[in-house]
Amino acid sequence: MNIPDQQKGCCALKFLAKEFNKKKFNINYVVTTNPYIQEIQNLAKNQCLSKNPWPKINKINGWMVSAETATFMKCGGLGMIASELPEAFNRAYSSRGEFLTVVTPLYLGNTGKKKAEFADGVYCGAEHKKIKLKLLKTLEVPFFADKGSLSKNMVDVYVGDFQGCKYVFLANERFFCIDPHPENPPAQGGCYVKNKYAVDEVERFAFFSKAVYVLVKDIAENKIAEMSLPNVVVANDWHSGALSGLFKYFTVAQECAGIMKSDLVEKIKQIPVVHIAHHLGYQGWDYNNTAKILNSLYEQTATTVFKNAKPIKNSNPRATNTLIVHDCYNQASCNFHLADRVVTVSKNYLEEVSKELGFGFDFRDILKIRKDHRNFYGIVNGYEKNLISPNADKIAAVNKYFEDTNFVTFDENNLEGKLHNKFEFIKLISKIAVDNEFKNKVIPLVDIYKFEDISKVIKDPAKTPIVCATSRLAEQKGYDIAAQAILNISKKYKDIKREHPVFVLGGAGDVSYFEMLAKLKKKVSEINPEIGRRIFVFHGYKDEFAYAIQLAADLYMMPCRFEPCGLTQMEAMAKGALPVAMSTGGLVDTIDDGIDGFRTDVFFTGNRRVYGNNLTAQRLKNNENAYTETLDKALFVFYTAPKVFATMQKNALSKDFSWDVDGGSLSKYYNLLSTGRL
Repeated sequence: MNIPDQQKGCCALKFLAKEFNKKKFNINYVVTTNPYIQEIQNLAKNQCLSKNPWPKINKINGWMVSAETATFMKCGGLGMIASELPEAFNRAYSSRGEFLTVVTPLYLGNTGKKKAEFADGVYCGAEHKKIKLKLLKTLEVPFFADKGSLSKNMVDVYVGDFQGCKYVFLANERFFCIDPHPENPPAQGGCYVKNKYAVDEVERFAFFSKAVYVLVKDIAENKIAEMSLPNVVVANDWHSGALSGLFKYFTVAQECAGIMKSDLVEKIKQIPVVHIAHHLGYQGWDYNNTAKILNSLYEQTATTVFKNAKPIKNSNPRATNTLIVHDCYNQASCNFHLADRVVTVSKNYLEEVSKELGFGFDFRDILKIRKDHRNFYGIVNGYEKNLISPNADKIAAVNKYFEDTNFVTFDENNLEGKLHNKFEFIKLISKIAVDNEFKNKVIPLVDIYKFEDISKVIKDPAKTPIVCATSRLAEQKGYDIAAQAILNISKKYKDIKREHPVFVLGGAGDVSYFEMLAKLKKKVSEINPEIGRRIFVFHGYKDEFAYAIQLAADLYMMPCRFEPCGLTQMEAMAKGALPVAMSTGGLVDTIDDGIDGFRTDVFFTGNRRVYGNNLTAQRLKNNENAYTETLDKALFVFYTAPKVFATMQKNALSKDFSWDVDGGSLSKYYNLLSTGRL
């Protein structure tokens, strides 16, 4: 940038006042002739309106920056994409010299459920996978300490290869320790704990973003010869939401202050950032540490950046600055405003977040502008189908674990194996019900509620639908909607002469939903004892148990209040369990109603119809009624049209969302990263 000498170094170097956000304040964006300040002020508008061109990328050398990876620290679906997308990308394109490298924290400690260790150059992550690492460099990362001053934190940079994918681990004891603090909220686990140093998740991942920025800067300054500068960065959800601000605000502000040379600024700020938004309800808020985090990220230029972080004009009075929402630091906000492209994990969720305030929250209007200007895309999460379909090695391990089971593989050409597994599961769950020693051995950390032996009750397993729901116990998953539907079905089926359905419901998460499901069993038992004894309710998670459930299940319940993409329905379909789902988010994109699963004809958020026609909405009135009707329809097909049901199972089993299928998600990401468009 050609700047007159008198305007260089004119930015004031000043930290934001401590707790400035806790006092009444107004943000007024002054008119200026300073081109640096103008660039900062206009950046959000230019990014959202696609005014900044995508750089020419001949060969992708990209980074996937992620707080989670399925390989070393998995807490949800964003960890899956962080591992599987780079692995699939490198399998497909590394022969052409194109790569995606994973950049993630090196977590150490033990939460009680997740444990990670590093010894003798070998890192064993929380998912029990091991990788040999080499120390490349130690970075100095400025970040505010508890005493309220900017201090240098040492971050070791390690590299290693796992299944054809290069991993870069950033290690710092204070920020990436996962030993819990005594005051850690009970719902927080994995990499989201408040740790023994009192570092919480938002501060941890703000530091992570800053460490990634320092790593990029050191590479750009040729301080790390073994690493090359990425030509595109994928920021995986809110955890790396500060990156675009660091690349594009912080560099310019430092140049303005005379701290950073223009050629270095150009190298960094031209790196495009692609932000992947998973669930917009999670954004990385931190009211109490707002000033501390902003000062840590932008250092002495924090006041200059903040006072000029002008958003694109929208109708939301809460979003008047790109770095905070209302008066609270918001880590996702920065990338939503400033990233070169924003991606969410399904086309239908893209529509929901850009139309509905209940889905898009404070960013609905911004995302609507981005969608209209074609820099916001929906790409369904892929998977590695061979890992989730009935897998011979996995099934052998399950049989070995339970000792007395004989689950078998099956596919779309052999549904007999599916039926055999129903017999096996009925025996297994009945044994768990009557043999407490066996129960404590195979599912020791799983609480159960009044399991009953149904091995003698069920006369014909082939004609008995097994219906399950084994996702997290959380409001999102709609277990209360499922409970109401089961209660309604139980009343309707009171006098039917068919085999009653078996319901298996539970998972890890909020114990109040386990208690609610226990009450459901009790209530159904009073209304319809035949169904009541066939309701199995549990709290906790054991992989072998969950896998056995899906091997046997005919139907998989997904009455979700929202589901940006959803991997559970894909996993269920790959095992021949037809999803019975709400028509929301990625469930609409991945389930063909009546072909390979069942979806509600209508979907509501609050009292507002989001999906379906108005006449159907007026008839059904709410999600509970809509879901009851869909579950009833699914059971009706099972009972009355077994050939149709079998055809649907075959369709589900043959469906393939693998990353590398022709025209699949991998090719879409390749186009996006190389050209900025699909």
